[in-house]
Amino acid sequence: MIEPRHPDLSIGKQCSLLSISRSSFYYTPKGESEMNLALMRQIDEQFLETPFFGVRQMTWHLKNEGHPVNEKRVRRLMRLIGLMPIYQKPNTSRPAKGHKIWPYLLKGLRVERPNQVWASDITYLPMRRGFLYLVAIMDWFTRKVLAWRISNTLEADFCVEALNEAIYKFGPPEIMNTDQGSQFTSFAWTDRLRRMGVRISMDGKGRFLDNIFVERLWRTLKYECVYLHAWETGSQARAGIRKWLDFYNRKRPHSALGGKPPAVVYWQRIEQHQPDQQMHSVA
Repeated sequence: MIEPRHPDLSIGKQCSLLSISRSSFYYTPKGESEMNLALMRQIDEQFLETPFFGVRQMTWHLKNEGHPVNEKRVRRLMRLIGLMPIYQKPNTSRPAKGHKIWPYLLKGLRVERPNQVWASDITYLPMRRGFLYLVAIMDWFTRKVLAWRISNTLEADFCVEALNEAIYKFGPPEIMNTDQGSQFTSFAWTDRLRRMGVRISMDGKGRFLDNIFVERLWRTLKYECVYLHAWETGSQARAGIRKWLDFYNRKRPHSALGGKPPAVVYWQRIEQHQPDQQMHSVA
């Protein structure tokens, strides 16, 4: 928002008008150290194997692997990655003021067609000298990834962009399920869904298994793509993720779909469902 070469307003004046300090304009945030980046990757890899590890167990694990870390550092890094163990936590926190938490709507629900339920989640992407975040929108019935975005921050914008793309391409779902992260309780996210008439569902606090299909997607993505590369730039990461997700959707056999790829099953079921819709409309 600040133009360093503005002909009439100095940088100091622009900062004053925007109610920010002049020093903040010149501040360059420091990235994580190489040691922390290596620890984050090791924590992420271990969490895929043991999603029940909390801060204390992860700290013990890292110490057993020869890393002299304390719980304070591990807690900060796990929070930065966005990891939460699967056990139920005591209710010691509340959502941000004004942010409603919706109930979990999928318990006992029979999901039997595309676009009945979508799910979304965010995961951490390690790089050679940093990290990024990836959000994906998945169709619950066919496991097809409908849209995705990469960001270097955890603001809600990139999640809403992915949601908008999915709705534009495939129409709105009946139910959208997410965790209780700030991105998914934000007004921008929930208002978009409510205006489209989508029912909002949210996992229980700390309930890793409520969104199990997206968690399985992350596991497969990381073992088959992310951990096999050391991307230098965001564009390299984006190209790599795009290539793998295209393979996942169109070509990779899925055991839950009888060996067929998600996109194949998605479009087959959409075509089968359309005649039913036309008959109902005639009736």
